[in-house]
Amino acid sequence: MSHFTPDAQLDLRGTPCPINFVRTKLRLEKMPPGSLLEVWLDAGEPMEQVPDSLKMEGYGIEQIEDHADFFALTIRCPDQIGEPEQ
Repeated sequence: MSHFTPDAQLDLRGTPCPINFVRTKLRLEKMPPGSLLEVWLDAGEPMEQVPDSLKMEGYGIEQIEDHADFFALTIRCPDQIGEPEQ
């Protein structure tokens, strides 16, 4: 299994939905295109909701790792999302 080296990490263990998705999206919006963000999420609702919500927003899920007590989600920032820069 290949390992991705994230450019940033976000620990959202213990953070309820939809706050964890909002925080993930805000962090991704501050990152440069093509960069990787690793997000730590609890099992259950966060893992059921956040990856699907990110995909709907146009983000690529590169990897999901099960660390027994949490999941590490690696997300790639797309080249362009939302409005084009002026």
